[in-house]
Amino acid sequence: QVQLVESGGGVVQAGGSLRLSCAATGSIFNINVMGWYRQAPGKQRELTASSFTDGRTTYADSVRGRFTISRDNAKNTVYLQMNGLKLEDTAVYYCNVVGLEKAPMVRPYNAWGQGTQVTVSS
Repeated sequence: QVQLVESGGGVVQAGGSLRLSCAATGSIFNINVMGWYRQAPGKQRELTASSFTDGRTTYADSVRGRFTISRDNAKNTVYLQMNGLKLEDTAVYYCNVVGLEKAPMVRPYNAWGQGTQVTVSS
């Protein structure tokens, strides 16, 4: 199985910055997509940013230009640098990793982190 461990959430004032990290461990054969989703109270979970193996990245319109997703393939880790945080960025942020695992057999996986709270205060 593949497990994800997130870190880096917290409370920050509007305009401030936070950096989230997510490390994937376990029986990893490869990683295709690493991404971040977020879910605000009373709202559906939404895709925030994605990083693909070929180097492409995608962002939600609401965060483009303020957030940057990056990954360290050697460490199977994805980061989300969040700058210029706004009150509406307050949410639980979830890491998501999609790829192939190698045990008990090579097969697809879609793993989720436990979520980390980001709270932006005025």
